[in-house]
Amino acid sequence: MYLHLGQSTVITHDEIIGIFDLDNTTVSKKTRDYLSKAEKEGRVNVVSYELPKSFIVCGEKGNQKVYLSQISTSTLLKRTEENF
Repeated sequence: MYLHLGQSTVITHDEIIGIFDLDNTTVSKKTRDYLSKAEKEGRVNVVSYELPKSFIVCGEKGNQKVYLSQISTSTLLKRTEENF
């Protein structure tokens, strides 16, 4: 099954490691450090230039991609549930 992240970005469900709310999770310094490191390594993909509400971590350990999406985590969750 596929999950539409916004614009023309679609990923498969089996790629997803986690879907996170950007406002709630970036309170933690560890999360901010993780996102900063991913951006420096070129692993961050911006889905839309609107204000991002969530980030999605995909891939496997050592080879992860991060997608920044303007779609809320609750909407993404609903989309995943509709496909099962």
